[in-house]
Amino acid sequence: MPELGTCSRQQIAALVGVAPFNRDSGARRGRRRCWGGRAQVRAALYMAALTAARRNPHLHAFYQRLLAAGKPAKVALVACLRKLLVLCNALCRDCTLWDPTMA
Repeated sequence: MPELGTCSRQQIAALVGVAPFNRDSGARRGRRRCWGGRAQVRAALYMAALTAARRNPHLHAFYQRLLAAGKPAKVALVACLRKLLVLCNALCRDCTLWDPTMA
């Protein structure tokens, strides 16, 4: 993704296809869905988020907090994916390396 580090967190999430979009019309309120974006990037990040939700202490706590709040497992995992993507975007933007103490 050449845009990594140059876009905002909302824009980068929409480019990958993990930003929730609403399907509202008039008084009807639909569920929010993530769609579109770059499927290959999303597939690679999905596997990274799956591992991070199990092994990274910060993302594991975030994932467990979402599950405890009643979110479905897939929704919680996509939220971890988005958090991981935003973190990668910030690291590229600031030209810094990963530091486990930040989060």
